[in-house]
Amino acid sequence: MNVLLLTVDDLNYNSLGYTGCQIKDISPNLDKLASESVYFENAHVTIAVCQPSRSVMMTGRYPHRNGALGFDPIDTTTQTITEQTHKHGFLNGIIGKEIHLAPKEKFCWDFYKNTNQTEIRVAGELIDNNSSLGRDPNTYYNYTKEFLAMASTQNKPFLLMANSHDPHRPFALSCEEFNHFGKHTKVSRIIKEDEVSVPNFLPDLPEIKKEIAEYYTSVHRGDESIGAILKALKESGQEENTIVIFLSDNGMAFPFAKTNCYLNSTKTPLLVKWPGHTKAGTVNSKDMVSGIDLTPTILDMLGLPPLLDIDGKSFTDTLNGKPSEEFNEVFTVFNTTSAKREYPMRCIVDSEYGYILNLWHDGETRFKNESQAGLTFNAMAQASINDDVVKQRTEFFEFRVPEELYNIKTDPDSLHNLADDTSYNHIINKMRDSLISYMETTCDFMTQQAVDFIENKRSTV
Repeated sequence: MNVLLLTVDDLNYNSLGYTGCQIKDISPNLDKLASESVYFENAHVTIAVCQPSRSVMMTGRYPHRNGALGFDPIDTTTQTITEQTHKHGFLNGIIGKEIHLAPKEKFCWDFYKNTNQTEIRVAGELIDNNSSLGRDPNTYYNYTKEFLAMASTQNKPFLLMANSHDPHRPFALSCEEFNHFGKHTKVSRIIKEDEVSVPNFLPDLPEIKKEIAEYYTSVHRGDESIGAILKALKESGQEENTIVIFLSDNGMAFPFAKTNCYLNSTKTPLLVKWPGHTKAGTVNSKDMVSGIDLTPTILDMLGLPPLLDIDGKSFTDTLNGKPSEEFNEVFTVFNTTSAKREYPMRCIVDSEYGYILNLWHDGETRFKNESQAGLTFNAMAQASINDDVVKQRTEFFEFRVPEELYNIKTDPDSLHNLADDTSYNHIINKMRDSLISYMETTCDFMTQQAVDFIENKRSTV
């Protein structure tokens, strides 16, 4: 059995057809894959930013246990899934986002392709000298074909990780894109403003709606890249021998999503297609699995030995339709942005509530991240001059509060903080205890600060 691990970059969990997006035909390729797979409705990534999220996926360890707290390499003592597959005769390949798994030698790649360039060659032949810079479906198709032919020639099972750069900023056809690349990248469809609605966690302002439309244009192209990869797999004749897994590495690059611990930060539209095992078109709405569980699960599905000393758990039994009581909550974290700004956050999410402890909050430190570079945050800041509601929301994003508690069933966009509502004391105390337990068990470097804060909070109530 082979493995095809597919990711898109900065895609919100609810931006696809099979997860409820109302834009017509926004994701036909992924919707088709969903009809052939198990969709985990309550899956999360462990940390909502590119490199550490992917490092968790490929090691089964929390960032404070694998060394990749932010945009850092993993520790050389940390085992990777690709070391294990390489050891057992697999051909390992990666297409796109390859620099976000470091150091390179720890991942034992036999096939290593950078898609973020203007000149694309396959087997030495120039196929594109005006590439869409990691956002061209044809590039993914050609590289996937090349890798699968290589696996066939060598008669080896394979693990291929293929990573679309879409819908990461800069969004298709945006001013930000032109300023960044010096050109606009190619698209087959432009999503128009009258096709989209602004998410509830953002103010409904014209400039924000414009940027949401640009984001969805990138979402559609990301779906086309996934479709191109799956087409190459089908043509190779290996489809029935290949486990296909799809997810986003984190939420959309807008305020209150990526690089945070909200539902819109970590929830991911996970699909698993395991020929001969999973039932096509099923939805698992019970089990809360996470990116940290991918490595142990994949190795389990392949019948390979597990990695030692990992934090994730295999959810193979759930894929085989067996009941499990293990996956009832997830522990998510955040540490540093790509600009090396430190904003330590810790979070527990269960089926009903999400609790966030903002260990960086001091009332003065201002939160800054990539999502503030585009139209949305600038529109929020401008509207704040005359609109007190927008001003309050904008200031909350920038400064936060020490604790946040949300009923994610009734308030998935985290608009109503319940942390100071005494009627929820039993909930917040339970989640505080669970959070500290995870931190202590995994030797989190922020444990003592979290314990001190929570003990002090309880003593003053």
